[in-house]
Amino acid sequence: MNDTAKAPVLQIKGLNVHYGYDDRAVHVLRDVDLTLRAGEVLGIAGESGCGKSTLAYASTRLLPPPGLITGGEVIFTSQRDDRRFDLLELSDEELRRSRWDDTAIVFQGAMNALNPVYRIGRQLIDAIAAHRPGQRAKEHRARAAELLDMVGISADRMSSYPHQLSGGMRQRVMIAMALALEPQVVIMDEPTTALDVVMQRQIVEQLTRLRTELGFSVIFITHDVSLLIELADRIAIMYAGVIIEDAPARDVRHRPRHPYTHGLLHSFPPLHGPRRELGGIPGSPPDLAALPRGCAFAARCPVVLDECADTPPTLLRPDEGSPRQAACLHHAGRSTPLPDIIGAR
Repeated sequence: MNDTAKAPVLQIKGLNVHYGYDDRAVHVLRDVDLTLRAGEVLGIAGESGCGKSTLAYASTRLLPPPGLITGGEVIFTSQRDDRRFDLLELSDEELRRSRWDDTAIVFQGAMNALNPVYRIGRQLIDAIAAHRPGQRAKEHRARAAELLDMVGISADRMSSYPHQLSGGMRQRVMIAMALALEPQVVIMDEPTTALDVVMQRQIVEQLTRLRTELGFSVIFITHDVSLLIELADRIAIMYAGVIIEDAPARDVRHRPRHPYTHGLLHSFPPLHGPRRELGGIPGSPPDLAALPRGCAFAARCPVVLDECADTPPTLLRPDEGSPRQAACLHHAGRSTPLPDIIGAR
């Protein structure tokens, strides 16, 4: 069965987020649509400030003030039973029951996410006990030890404090905590950003193994597209609060259809294959409080067209049934591959 034939487990529809409460509120997420399918790893990439983490926290209702969800739906469809609901419509009690059972999140920065004054074992046990009050303390402790072993950490480390663990071990503890109740969706917000490349590789390999064993779906957020190409089934590229490309990972790697995606790919060294000259993207992301009338990327685009200044691009498929979309005028009705267009300039 191909990825597009798998049932959706999480559907984000028309999600809008503002920061602020008055007429000066900034529109930071604009009508975002995204679908995560059962067993899929969906990567979300983009520069800092493009809206990646805001999307993660808004879709799980963890967005802190002054963030405000102003529209949209986040539909969760259980693959274990007949439950289907909008996360944004749940009561506080319903949301509490759903968290960690249906969806879980691995926060950015494990040292800040873990309580520094409690031992690792206690933090794992408290999370399990809060959602499994009917189990005995002995069962909670056994499950905590099992989770640590699952991510490659000795159960002896249950008595350690967070500062006594390496950065990679702390990150694996956070992954273990997210998997404690066997959720169907795990959202990972830049879990490898502060780690060296060797530890990044170990985390990615471990995540791939756990996904295969447990069958959960993953939204993996990072600024490193080359890492997502190794890990993800599909990649969504964000820019200025919108999705500007959504395609299978192999298509993003070999046939990017948005100039921004092309720039991101050439901002990181390839993990495999011959070396290439690193490029970059000139300029800075736009001010979300004063977006241009046309394409938000036009001022930085190496292949900008005259009509880009006035025509805001929308996500389009090259043909009906295609698994990829891109919001670029070069993508709409033009058959020339984007790398060739850029090379010609």
